[in-house]
Amino acid sequence: ADAEVEYHDHNSPTVWVQFPVIEGPQAADGASVVIWTTTPWTLPANRAIAFSPEIAYAVYEVEAMETGLDFEPWAKAGDRLIVADARAADLAAAAKIARWRRVEDVDPSGMVCRHPLAALDDHYGFAVPMLDGDHVTDDAGTGFVHTAPGHGVDDYLLWLAHGHREIPETVDADGAYLPHVALFGGLKVLETEGKKAGKFGPANGAVMEKLIEAGNLLARGRLEHSYPHSWRSKAPVIFRNTPQWFIRMDEAVDTPELKGATLRETALKAIAATAFYPEAGRNRIRSMVEGRPDWLISRQRAWGAPLAMFVDRETFQPLVDPEVNRRIVAAIAERGADAWFTDPPESFLGGYDPARFEKVEDILDVWFDSGSTHAFTLEGRENTRWPADLYLEGSDQHRGWFQSSLLESAGTRGRAPYDAVMTHGFTVDENGEKMSKSKGNTLEPDTVIRESGAEILRLWAAMVDYAEDQRIGKTILATTTDAYRKLRNTLRYLLGALAGFSEAERVDPADMPPLERYILHRLHELDGQVREAYGRYSFQDVIRPLTEFCQTDLSALFFDIRRDALYCDRPDSLKRRAARTVMDLVFERLTIWLAPLIPFTMEEAWTTRFPEAGSNCLRIFPDTPAAWSHPAEAERWAKVQAVTRVVMGALEAERREKRLGGPLEAAPVIHVADAGLLAAFEGLDAAEVFRTSQATLVAGAGPEGAFTLADVPGVEVEPVRAEGRKCARSWRILPEVGQDPRYPDLSLRDADAVAAWDSSRV
Repeated sequence: ADAEVEYHDHNSPTVWVQFPVIEGPQAADGASVVIWTTTPWTLPANRAIAFSPEIAYAVYEVEAMETGLDFEPWAKAGDRLIVADARAADLAAAAKIARWRRVEDVDPSGMVCRHPLAALDDHYGFAVPMLDGDHVTDDAGTGFVHTAPGHGVDDYLLWLAHGHREIPETVDADGAYLPHVALFGGLKVLETEGKKAGKFGPANGAVMEKLIEAGNLLARGRLEHSYPHSWRSKAPVIFRNTPQWFIRMDEAVDTPELKGATLRETALKAIAATAFYPEAGRNRIRSMVEGRPDWLISRQRAWGAPLAMFVDRETFQPLVDPEVNRRIVAAIAERGADAWFTDPPESFLGGYDPARFEKVEDILDVWFDSGSTHAFTLEGRENTRWPADLYLEGSDQHRGWFQSSLLESAGTRGRAPYDAVMTHGFTVDENGEKMSKSKGNTLEPDTVIRESGAEILRLWAAMVDYAEDQRIGKTILATTTDAYRKLRNTLRYLLGALAGFSEAERVDPADMPPLERYILHRLHELDGQVREAYGRYSFQDVIRPLTEFCQTDLSALFFDIRRDALYCDRPDSLKRRAARTVMDLVFERLTIWLAPLIPFTMEEAWTTRFPEAGSNCLRIFPDTPAAWSHPAEAERWAKVQAVTRVVMGALEAERREKRLGGPLEAAPVIHVADAGLLAAFEGLDAAEVFRTSQATLVAGAGPEGAFTLADVPGVEVEPVRAEGRKCARSWRILPEVGQDPRYPDLSLRDADAVAAWDSSRV
C-alpha cells in the first residue's frame, strides 16, 4: 500500500540504452532513441517510450569518441542518437563522446522503435511505440522515459490511456522473472529469502550484459538517489503488476442500499450527515473519498481472510448463488478460514461444474476486514445497537479504518456505520518530539499508574487538546497531579462539611441568602456548559470550568466565607442550613459531572457518603431547575468581589508592614464612591464577606492616604485595627465578647450556639 512505502537514499545502477527506430520521419533513419533508467531489470517489460511535445528533440551524429580511456566505449563514430536538446551534453559526457553534430530537429510523434533485446530473442520482436506523456520532463535523463506498464503507475496509466489493455507480467511474487521471460527466466530481481533478503539480485547485471551483447547499451554508471523502501523491514521494494479485485467507486448500482447512486456519491452523502470532532476531520476524509481511485480489496499474501468466491472461467464474472455462499459460510464458521483453502471446490459448488469455476484464493485486504467490524460488533448483539454513536481513532485513520468502515457500510447499508467520528493526535514527549526507546524519551503508562495512579492519566487525557498531538512528561504530569489534588480536596472538604446532613435540614432556594443563590446560579451555568461540552466530546471544556469553579467560586469564596457559619453558627440557623443545602447540591453535581473523567475518585467520594446508594457511574445527570438561574446575583457578586480585592490588598499591605496579623485583627472602613458597588452589599454582612472581625461601608470618597487599586476606581480602604476582645470560639475580635455571663470568652453569636448545643445534650 502507498502508506507502507517510505523513501531512503539508495545506490542504483544507471544505464543509457538505444532503441533503434524502425518507423518515423526521414531524419530518424538509422537513428536510435536513447532512454535513461535506474532500473535496468524493468527493460524486459518495456513496451513503449514516453516523450513530451513540450520538449525539443534532435538527431545528433557522433563524429569522434574520447581517447586515452582504459575501456572501449560502446558508442561509435557514425552513430545517430535522438535525445532532448537540454540533455544532449550530459549524454555525450556519459557516453564519452568527444564530438558530435546536431543534424536536425525531430518530432517523436508516430515513431516506432525496436526493443533493444530483439536481436537476441524473438520474444522481444514486438514494436515499441512512442507515447505522449504528461509526466515526461527534460530535467534529468534524456527527455525520453522507458515505459514498462507492469512496473510503474505512470507507465501503467499511460499505456491504458493509449488504448492498450494487455499488461505484461514479468516478475513473480518471489521477486524472480517468470519462466516465460526470454533470456532471464528465473533470475532474481530482488532477493526475498536467506541472508540476502531485501537486496537486489543478479537481474540488473544480467540485463546490462545482454544489452552489451545486443550492441544497444550506450553508457552506464551509478547514482545515489531517493528510492522506495518498506516502512517495516526498511528493505528496498520493487513495483510489479498483479491481477487484483476492485470495488468500483463510480458505477451506479440500483440496489436498496445505493438506490441507483455510485459508492462515491453515497459515501460523500454519508460524510455530510456525520458529525466530526474536530470539524476539520470532515474535510480531510471528504477530500480523500472525492479523489480516491477504485477500491482495491485484494492482497497476494500467504495469510489472512480469503476472498471466498468462485469466478466463471468463461465470463470472468463472480458466481452469485445464495446456496453456494451458505455452504462457504457454514464451512468457515465450523472450521475457520482454512476450510476455504483445504476443502475441494465441489464441496461448495453443489451442482455447478468445478472445471468451469475458478476458486479465488487471493487474500482480503485487512482494511476491508477492519471496515467490516461494525457488522459483527454492533449488529445482532445484546446491549448495543447499530450504527455506532462514535468512532474514535488517530488522524491517520481518515485514510484507514474510518474510510474503510464508511465505504463498506455505504455499499451494504446505504449510510455510515457511525453517527460521529472523533479524531485524536499522537502522544509525544514534553518537547513535542516523537517518543522513541532509542531516544529514551518514552513514558510508560504503567510507570505513571504505579507512581501517581490511573486517575492522573485519565485527568491528563481530559485536559489536553486531543485534536492535536498530546505532550506528556513528568513536568506536565506534575501540573495534572496538582489539578487532581485540588479537585480531590474539594470533595474531601464537602464530605466533612456535609457529615450528618439530612433532608430535615434542607432549605428552599427561595429562602437562601444571596451567597447561596449565587452558587446555585453558578451550578445552573455549569450544567449547561458541561452538558454541551460532553455533547461535542470537548473534555477540556468540562474539566477547565469545573476546576475553576472549585478553586474560585467554592474554595476562595463560598467555603472561605461560610467556614465561620459552618463551624460557629447554631446547627438550626438558616445561614448554616442553607450553606449545607448548597454544598449537598454541589456534591451531587460534581460527582456526576466528573464521573466520566475521573470515575474512581468520584466513585470513592459518592460511596463514602452514600455506601448503600449503588454505583456513582450508574447515575444520570440530574435536572437543574431553571429557578436556580440568578443573573442579578452574578452581577452583584462580581461587584462584591471587586471591592473585596481592594480590601484584601489593603490588609496584605498592613501585614507586610507587620501592623496587622491576619484579617481577623482588622475592622476596615471601606469608602465607596460608586453607588452601584455600594448597593451590591445590601443584605450582606460586610465583615463576613471580607473575612474580617468588623467592617464598615461608607458612601463617598475616603481620606488622603487610603488604599486603592487602579483597576477598581471609586473604592478606598482604611485598614483599621479591630477593637474589642477575641472570641475564643470564632476568633473574631468584637466589643460584645463577654456580654453573656454564661460564656465570658465568647461573642453573643457563639454564646447562643454553645447554649443551644448544651441544652440539646441535657
